[in-house]
Amino acid sequence: MRWLLPIVSLICSPALAAEWDVPNRAGAIAATLAQAADGDTLRLAPGTYTETITLDRPITLDGRGVAVIDGGGTGTVITVTGPGVTVSGLTVIGSGSDHETLDSGIKLTKTAKAPQILNNTLRGNLYGIDIHGARDSLVAGNTVEGRQDRHMNARGNGIYVWNAPSAVVEDNSVRWGRDGIFVNSSKKNIFRNNEFRDLRFAVHYMYADDSEVSGNVSIGNHLGYAVMFSTRVRVTDNVSLNDRDHGIMMNYANKSVVTGNYVKDAAGKCTFLYNSHKNDFSGNWFQGCDIGIHFTAGSGNNRMVENSFIGNRTQVKYVSSKWVEWSEQGRGNYWSDFAAYDVDGNGIADTPYRPNDSMDHVLWTQPAAKMLLGSPAVQLVRWSQAAFPALLPGGVMDSHALMAPVKPAASNKVPQDG
Repeated sequence: MRWLLPIVSLICSPALAAEWDVPNRAGAIAATLAQAADGDTLRLAPGTYTETITLDRPITLDGRGVAVIDGGGTGTVITVTGPGVTVSGLTVIGSGSDHETLDSGIKLTKTAKAPQILNNTLRGNLYGIDIHGARDSLVAGNTVEGRQDRHMNARGNGIYVWNAPSAVVEDNSVRWGRDGIFVNSSKKNIFRNNEFRDLRFAVHYMYADDSEVSGNVSIGNHLGYAVMFSTRVRVTDNVSLNDRDHGIMMNYANKSVVTGNYVKDAAGKCTFLYNSHKNDFSGNWFQGCDIGIHFTAGSGNNRMVENSFIGNRTQVKYVSSKWVEWSEQGRGNYWSDFAAYDVDGNGIADTPYRPNDSMDHVLWTQPAAKMLLGSPAVQLVRWSQAAFPALLPGGVMDSHALMAPVKPAASNKVPQDG
């Protein structure tokens, strides 16, 4: 039988693991950890514990929703280095402010196999949760509120994922700080059903192949979902609402699937593609942006079918001397500005839709030409192109435009204003 200092009590479980009741006293957590065995649970009493902790073996640290651990403004508050660790029900505050050492509320190192970080509140730390090489991590149900006392780019990320294969980050709420989730040099990660507010990027991908971003909500960030230098990423069923620059950005992102997303009222572009190829865009909703979708830097061979473009100032910005078809097997996309007709009632417009004309191309390359928009010469050019489509310069053509839009299920994640 093990004996413990008088500050704790021991309750044996049927599985021979033990539960240790840790009172709110100076050094109580460290003293209990020194005597606990693998598989034991430390249950913290209500109150604030001012100490930093390292968990180096299978232990459950349970704050029961009433305990606070304060790192005192130095380093990382909780560092997990051992396998099979669970941290739950805690409020974690008081990390240091050093970007070089990635001072965090909770850090999971590469020796921390399959850690579980569940239902915690992390407030005011430089980085919220740093998954730094830990394989098979689960970070779920946490509330992360970052720093607000620095310029946004000088803050840390809410959840940082580096070289952590098969990490699952789900059902978390992240606010303030720099990026909600920043992933770098990792693969086979899943980020789903998280909510992001008041950040630079909601989800920021760099060199992260074969991963999933699904069911997330981004509200009022500078950019919703940025996928960069990555291949085979599934961006599905996400919401971007009132993001300031772009809803979805693909930068050197290839062979990915972007489907079922609901992007509304981005001040800049609903979707922006830069040198991104062979991506599948289908079933998305792009509404109320300055540009619905913008292709640049040679982005090509992207599939665009059954998307809905609603009330964007410019539906498509695509400069090309060749025609690119945006329909297949008799189905294209919906365009709110297309005054189409459907005589046979099959739900498909009877004439092709071409979102851009030669004047658009002139305005994109020579912005000063906007002064001429109301002139008779410009109106004559546009009338001529409408009457004689052969005069059009090339670009996007949807030969089978849809007569009605279909809202993706993701739209139900946020209130609708009609």
